[in-house]
Amino acid sequence: MEALLAPLRQIADTGGPVVVILMVVAVLTLAVVLYKLWQFMVAGVGRHSALSQAIVAWDMGDRSGAREALGRSTSYLAPVIAMAMDSPANATMRLQAEAELLFAKLERGFRMLDSVAQLAPLLGLFGTVLGMIEAFQALQDAGAQVDPSVLAGGIWVALLTTAVGLVVAMPTALALSWLEGRMEAERVLADKAILTVLAPQGTGAQGAGAQGTVDG
Repeated sequence: MEALLAPLRQIADTGGPVVVILMVVAVLTLAVVLYKLWQFMVAGVGRHSALSQAIVAWDMGDRSGAREALGRSTSYLAPVIAMAMDSPANATMRLQAEAELLFAKLERGFRMLDSVAQLAPLLGLFGTVLGMIEAFQALQDAGAQVDPSVLAGGIWVALLTTAVGLVVAMPTALALSWLEGRMEAERVLADKAILTVLAPQGTGAQGAGAQGTVDG
């Protein structure tokens, strides 16, 4: 552990307070990403096999088979689809609102990740500007006896904050893009499932809302 922390301490000491702030932000961001992955896994995001079987059975007019398949589903969307099976055909907006409540819980933290992806490079650039100011102040104080190594050292230390900012921002942007892509796919699936249940195409699908209520 000490071997891992030593380089981080050196970077923090060299880069100054801006790098320390970026390192804290990086730790918080990593924690949020890991939590979202755990939350997606627990909710069953992307795992809708039994739910899909229920939708197909309902679309074909097999009400009992659809309810049996839905009972096996561990998807977080299962309660919404169960509600759709007992709802009239004009309940689309209400069901979509119920699904959006579930999506809002899964998307909690996305705004924080987006803020980190946008602000980390700017914070790194801010540290670079401060470092350049210090470097040129040292150059001015040196007067006629300028040591190029002093200026060069100040510049690379200043640029270190920009590098750290980019290191924090790029993985955050990739993680956020992946998470948002998964949620977009979940929305498409939920909309298709709701509309299919409310307006099935299979034999005996006419009056599906009333039929679903009787079966319930």
